[in-house]
Order: sequence, then C-alpha cells, then structure tokens
Amino acid sequence: MDLCAAVAEDVAICPGEIKQISTGISVSIPFGYEAQVRPRSGLALKHGITLVNTPGTIDSDYRGLISLILTNLGKEVYVVKRGARLAQMIIHEVVRAEVEEVEELSETVRAHGGFGHTGV
Repeated sequence: MDLCAAVAEDVAICPGEIKQISTGISVSIPFGYEAQVRPRSGLALKHGITLVNTPGTIDSDYRGLISLILTNLGKEVYVVKRGARLAQMIIHEVVRAEVEEVEELSETVRAHGGFGHTGV
C-alpha cells in the first residue's frame, strides 16, 4: 500500500538533507508479522528521493504514528506536498529463528569469502 505525506504545509528537502515526514497513520500489526516500508522507484529515479533506512521495519508491538525518514540524493530541492505518495508498505510474515551457540560452523564452498566474493 502507498504511504502518503500528512504534512500541514509544504516541506522542502534540500540535496543531502534528511527529514522525518509523518504519514498520519498508525497500525496494529498482529504478532508474527511486520510491516516493511520501501522507497518508491519513480521518486528515486526522477528526484533522488529515498528512505534512509530501507527497508524500514515496523514491529508488531509498535503502536504509534508511522513516519518516514526521507533523504534527497538528487541535485535539486524536492518539495513534499500533503498527500504525496512517498513510500510503499507491505505486511510480511516473520519467521522466528531459534539461535543455537556452537563451537564450530559447518563447511561450505564459499567459507569466509565476503563482499564481492560471489561471481568472481
């Protein structure tokens, strides 16, 4: 679903700036689920507007107003207007892992190869 700006007046976001923008909505997410908030591709491509923490996670125990942390990676000032579609939110099931402490890890072909290791 789209998340829209619930600003009282226009908000200018200068290049390199970060602003918190209210959506004006609150949610009650059932236990075992989370909401993921993602940037809109059109805003990213056309204006360089994205979310600082993407995807943002809204846990099932959160009760409160949803706000977006927007940043302007573009070269021009971007003006947020009331009702502007700024992000998208999906509801996703959460799998709860059971953590087990071990002395050694199992072997794999990749082993400890890190960033840039696959596809080489």
